Amino acid sequence: MIEELVYVTHSPEETMALGRALGCLLQGGELLALEGDLGAGKTHFIKGLAEGLEVTETVTSPTFGLIHEYRGRVPLAHFDVYRLDSPAELENLGYEEYFFGAGVTAVEWSDQIRDYLPEECLKICFTVLGSQERQIRFTAAGAAFRDLLAELEKAFGALPVSQREHP
Repeated sequence: MIEELVYVTHSPEETMALGRALGCLLQGGELLALEGDLGAGKTHFIKGLAEGLEVTETVTSPTFGLIHEYRGRVPLAHFDVYRLDSPAELENLGYEEYFFGAGVTAVEWSDQIRDYLPEECLKICFTVLGSQERQIRFTAAGAAFRDLLAELEKAFGALPVSQREHP
């Protein structure tokens, strides 16, 4: 089983393609915990993820609304917790319904709310390598996510990414 995968993308389109590949594999009940600096590609990745989930609406960053919900093959809840004054503010948002629900939940800036994340989730860390290059590291927490990473490795190998790195 795979516990970690690392990819390097060279454009926003490649970052979206990676997100799309993951979205096609998700069945619901998954939490994706995204970390990375501003401009690292998190929202582009989620736009691709939404395409893979067959969301037809335009995906935007929920920085000021904190949560955007989208309907697709599986519901997608997109959290951006960057502007929370404290992690405890999540309790007022009814986060449990999303974090432990039947849809897919993607949380940007998840490092700010670590204590609220389920033990089993898929951690996705974005690192800026250059003006367009991004390293995207997937770390599985739980057996289901290790299986998911094995599926992602198979599925994404067929997509046009300039360079992939595996630890």
